[in-house]
Amino acid sequence: MSTRIPSIPPLTFISPEPYAPQVFTDHKAAVEALTALYERNTKFLIDAFTNLAAGAPITGRYRACYPQVSMETTSFGHADSRLSYGHVTSPGIYTTTITRPYLFRHYLKEQLELLMRNHNVPITVSESATPIPLHFAFGEGAHVEASATSSLSDVPLRDLFDTPDLNNTDDLIANGEYDQVSGEPAPLAPFTAQRVDYSLARLSHYTATSANHFQNFVLFTNYQFYIDEFANWARDLMAKGGEGYTEFVEPGNIVTRAGSDRPDTDMTLARLPQMPAYHLKKKGHAGITLVNIGVGPSNAKTITDHIAVLRPHAWLMVGHCAGLRNSQRLGDYVLAHAYVREDHVLDDDIPVWVPIPALAEVQVALEAAVAEVTGYEGFELKRIMRTGTVATIDNRNWELRDQAGPVKRLSQSRAIALDMESATIAANGFRFRVPYGTLLCVSDKPLHGELKLPGMATAFYKTQVAQHLQIGIRAVQKLAAMPPEKLHSRKLRSFYETAFQ
Repeated sequence: MSTRIPSIPPLTFISPEPYAPQVFTDHKAAVEALTALYERNTKFLIDAFTNLAAGAPITGRYRACYPQVSMETTSFGHADSRLSYGHVTSPGIYTTTITRPYLFRHYLKEQLELLMRNHNVPITVSESATPIPLHFAFGEGAHVEASATSSLSDVPLRDLFDTPDLNNTDDLIANGEYDQVSGEPAPLAPFTAQRVDYSLARLSHYTATSANHFQNFVLFTNYQFYIDEFANWARDLMAKGGEGYTEFVEPGNIVTRAGSDRPDTDMTLARLPQMPAYHLKKKGHAGITLVNIGVGPSNAKTITDHIAVLRPHAWLMVGHCAGLRNSQRLGDYVLAHAYVREDHVLDDDIPVWVPIPALAEVQVALEAAVAEVTGYEGFELKRIMRTGTVATIDNRNWELRDQAGPVKRLSQSRAIALDMESATIAANGFRFRVPYGTLLCVSDKPLHGELKLPGMATAFYKTQVAQHLQIGIRAVQKLAAMPPEKLHSRKLRSFYETAFQ
């Protein structure tokens, strides 16, 4: 016996009332309008789904679109050329779709204020033609498919609502591959709303923390030892009053507030996510996020692909590496100033012939942090730290292959360290215009017969992890103290750059 599928009137769309475009000369008012429009349209979709799931009759397709913000300039006049963002270089109409404006309110206010000031033009808030997928309207943690009752069991969700469309979730703008169509607006931001929504959902999945907890300064590590040390240090800091930090958030969105020695809840996760994140929060997202990305370039690309939509001010890699020089000792530090990219995961997005430069502001902060934490300075600093090329590969057991080829390439490149994540994180920072840097710690010397054996590794971790982590924390604190216009380098801008950071 065949199942009867309810008929849906073809091409009958049910949408909220049309939204008349509004022009603003106040950036704060523009963000409030974006927020109100987004909340109205997502509520419309959520209410429609809830009613249908409760048994309401199907009368058509439900659609609501993302808000968008636009500006127009008719002048070739140059804005302040010292800035790396906040301006456009030629006349035209520029626009971008917006999602989760409440989450991005500080970012949006800053970007719109710079545009208005640099070009002396108003901002227009309107409704775009890009539908909001139902899944993204619900936000983090929603299980839309499982929420439907039997009244919708015979109707595909895509017949009733818009669902995520991969055609709207690419990185063409960020990659510099976007083809501008004559007569159409140019992009105002590096990511479209649906691309942002996609990453916000993945962030929650991979890290087991909400996007609103992520801070503007991110540390990546490839060992759980760093996470344990960071968590203990952060909890102790909270118990002492925070010293400017307000909350410590662990996977599962478990919050410990400044002035408390325990979390708000006794809840614990049954198991850690793939890449757990820990957030030491400060007002204005000026705190520190630490993510254990595990081992390998695929993880490194995955997490940076998603964190990039939050537009952080900097991210740094602090992890372990193989020392390639016999003069190095276990526990020595490596400050990367160049990268050999044999990770391959970004080859389609940023070709290997693209140089990934060291960023002076980040290099200075890292070197200064090493000096302050270790007590060495000047020429004496060379006793424990080398600056040079870091090679990143995608084969953890490269030593088991014929070494003639790899070793020759490493020698020709002047590499002093080898790992599986650093070049990926730096390259994605370059690609997404997020200032980046790498400080590694030598944990073995495979070319010179010094491999990590269990007892040796345990002693090494006990003595080096705490110091290395404190160096990373001190470095991001130095970067956070810089004005954003100094930290965000113009060297990361392409010929045709979006105005938003």
